[in-house]
Amino acid sequence: DPFLAVAWLGRSARRRREAVWLGPRLRREGVRHIHTHFIGPAACTAWWLRRDFGLGYSITAHANDFLSDKEEEPGNKALVEDADFVVAVSDFSRRLLAEKFPRARIVRVYNGMSLAGFPAHAPASPPLLVSVGRLVEKKGFADLIEACRLLRGDGHPVRCRIIGEGPLRGDLEQRIARAGLAEAVELAGPQSQPEIRAALAEATAFVLPCVVEKSGGMDILPTVIMEAMAARLPVVSTKLAGIPEMVVQGRTGLLVDPGDAAATADAVRSILLNPGIARSMGEAGFRHARAVFSENVTIPQILALLSPATGQTARRC
Repeated sequence: DPFLAVAWLGRSARRRREAVWLGPRLRREGVRHIHTHFIGPAACTAWWLRRDFGLGYSITAHANDFLSDKEEEPGNKALVEDADFVVAVSDFSRRLLAEKFPRARIVRVYNGMSLAGFPAHAPASPPLLVSVGRLVEKKGFADLIEACRLLRGDGHPVRCRIIGEGPLRGDLEQRIARAGLAEAVELAGPQSQPEIRAALAEATAFVLPCVVEKSGGMDILPTVIMEAMAARLPVVSTKLAGIPEMVVQGRTGLLVDPGDAAATADAVRSILLNPGIARSMGEAGFRHARAVFSENVTIPQILALLSPATGQTARRC
């Protein structure tokens, strides 16, 4: 076998070895097209499957996977421009991809999710703010802690529960202690999906003040915002990346500039002082999620793209 006669070394060689192993098996099964998520290792394997076995491939690009180039062969440019199509998960990322890879076919299809299984919304008292995400810089949890300090300083007895784990846990614990918020702000650690949904059900608002990391990384379309909308919560977040495509300013939530803890506190304060408007935002958010982000909307869009690529009618399994 000419492929096996090659001495492959390094990460790119591993992807080609995967393709050599997969190619004959996929052919026997009649597979003609591969769709992968992220411009990463699986996409590299798909690229080699095209080159060595003639299979088609496509990619869903998410966020930081395309903001920096890959060290391994073939690199982002070849991965994106040689694909049959690339799905961008927001208009924001579609524009970035189109600017970076003008020869590629870029199509926007939002990430979808099931909106079923969320408990009825029953806000706790005193008010509870909930946020979910890895404890990393781009989530903006430092600004959320500062916003809680400002709110409590103004006499609003808010509590805050941050669900997730990550490398900044120690730093955030120190911030909470310095602000005197040990009894008010909880780093709840990682939790199961049912536990997260239960927390959303008792929240007054969902707050995720995303920022751009020093390295340039950012959240493009945080899935947790969709979950908050599915739970009928008003959302407070920032005017960053694809978030304004999710949160309709003044209708499903409130957006502030990234890094502005005082503005985040002001947005939360307006929700606390106007419970009727907060309920209206939550209901509008659910309707927006159902119309745009439901898997019943997004899966048919993906299948419509795959059908001509595979030469047959693609169907949901």
